[in-house]
Amino acid sequence: MTERWPHIAGYSRGGLHVLPVRVYYEDTDAGGVVYHANYLKYCERGRTDFLRLRGVHQSAMKDAFFVVRRMSCDFLRPARLDDLLEVETRLAETGGARLVLDQRVNRDGTPIFQAQVTVALIDARGRPRRFAPDLLLALNSRGESGS
Repeated sequence: MTERWPHIAGYSRGGLHVLPVRVYYEDTDAGGVVYHANYLKYCERGRTDFLRLRGVHQSAMKDAFFVVRRMSCDFLRPARLDDLLEVETRLAETGGARLVLDQRVNRDGTPIFQAQVTVALIDARGRPRRFAPDLLLALNSRGESGS
């Protein structure tokens, strides 16, 4: 299937996925600074499109689900209204039923937020489910796409 907007999911190069994000008014607090929980949303979008560009479409996964197991975050600098940000996602490690992803939000090439996220694959009963070989192959691909 050809997407109508091929670059809406960002791009991947050298194993690094980059998703552009603009800060909108709704993302900010009363002081015009991005509310801390919105960085988690930006990273969730980055992880989703990281998977999408590797051919892993979560909407098509009928009997398995990715869930965040652990997240460690560092808030380095504030982002503000109208800032143009880039969410970087890189696969750090794969295990039997888990992924560890390093994520960073940059403004003008400078890191302003970083996180390490452990994501588990579970079945409908909430039990860990090992990655199928084809899923593991897709996850470990470089997911190359144009910028």
